[in-house]
Amino acid sequence: MSFIKLASTVALAMLGLQFAASAQAPPPRDQSAAAAAAARKIDMAAKERINAWTVGLAGGFIEGAPLRLAAEIARVVNEEDKLHVIPIVTQGATENINSLLYLRGIDAAIINTDVLDEYKAQIPFVDRRIVYILNLFPSELHIFVRPEIKSLEDLKGKKVNFNTQGTAAAYSGPLIFSRLGVDVDKMFIPHQIAIEQMKRGEISAVVFVTSKPIDAFLKGRWDPGFKLLPVEYDSRLEDYYLPASLDATDYPNLVPKGERIATIAVPTILAAFNWAPQTDRYARMARFVEHLFGRLDRLQSPGFDKKWKDVNLRASVPGLVRFAPAQEWLDRSQKATVGLSR
Repeated sequence: MSFIKLASTVALAMLGLQFAASAQAPPPRDQSAAAAAAARKIDMAAKERINAWTVGLAGGFIEGAPLRLAAEIARVVNEEDKLHVIPIVTQGATENINSLLYLRGIDAAIINTDVLDEYKAQIPFVDRRIVYILNLFPSELHIFVRPEIKSLEDLKGKKVNFNTQGTAAAYSGPLIFSRLGVDVDKMFIPHQIAIEQMKRGEISAVVFVTSKPIDAFLKGRWDPGFKLLPVEYDSRLEDYYLPASLDATDYPNLVPKGERIATIAVPTILAAFNWAPQTDRYARMARFVEHLFGRLDRLQSPGFDKKWKDVNLRASVPGLVRFAPAQEWLDRSQKATVGLSR
């Protein structure tokens, strides 16, 4: 029975009580109390049912790719009376780890692995408290610059915006620039505002760290010379990041056909709190895994982000243990062919 049906049942029960009260003399006190108790029981059953299999999934900013992924996961795994995943708007990559560790009602989160690696140095045994379910597709680094900027070296000392604090760009961006030895005047304002300032020459670059393509670059109109800056993958980046590229299929208005712009990408994972076995939250997450892994083919169908087709269920995450029910699903399933060999 759905929440709407349960609510309707409660409402009808209460309406019946009101009708009876207006149509005849007041019932004896014990009879009235019994009816009220019955209505409360129905209401309590509705409350318990709607909460029994609820899972909180921390996504990210409302305009960001992680929240979109969380919403797509919920579309596929939710099933009446069996599982109710709630995608949650958060303040970004750093906030998602805090939420997973400390916020009531959060069972899973989409996080960037470089953020998690930094937490390992700050919070004892964090890698025992957080486990991974799935290695998702990476978030590409986009450095969008004004015409006079020709290389990363040209950005030294210049104003560069990394979006608002808490976003993947605000965390990973400065970390990447530091590893590359490029010291810039860091700004943390909304990208929409920064792009307008950039057009006026007040800011030299904006940095995004998110799954391509980005609407701002697809739909925006740019004067000649505005461009995406290449970032070559080297040993300074290899422990955290992956080589990646941007091409004309991603941004036809910014990249000439047949050309590729080198960049790097931040691995993104679906993580879970490491609930103890036999607990209620562990059981919820085990059911979540069953629904997600068993329905991955739906996420790979039209209408969802096309990158789901590149997800490999067996891809591991260095430094983390996979959530036990997820590993058990892979070990026992002879049907786990979708996404296993991609």
